[in-house]
Amino acid sequence: MDTTELIDRYCAVWNEPDAAARARMLDAVWAQGATYTDPTIHADGAQALLGHIAGMHERRPGAKVLRTSAVDLHHGLARFAWRASGADGTLLVEGIDVAFISADGKRIERIIGFFGPL
Repeated sequence: MDTTELIDRYCAVWNEPDAAARARMLDAVWAQGATYTDPTIHADGAQALLGHIAGMHERRPGAKVLRTSAVDLHHGLARFAWRASGADGTLLVEGIDVAFISADGKRIERIIGFFGPL
């Protein structure tokens, strides 16, 4: 799996409406003890991130997160732009994430997200 595929699989977790499927999908890309931080939350571990994503699904049914840039990678760090859209396609928020990738390239160890354009 290359880094772009890893990031796309991570983004797909955000789009999965079924909680059990979402957990399985996250387990396939998320390192043990990985963290997620954006301006609204610091989620320590998979369960905390899954709870945060579930909240998004409750507040915004049908919302989607899409990667909107190439994945730029160096020294185990990846960055990519994304957008979250409502079920009707309305832009909710856009931003950029920086992902810390495991040494074997198979899992995400940390995500730091920023909202808004650069």
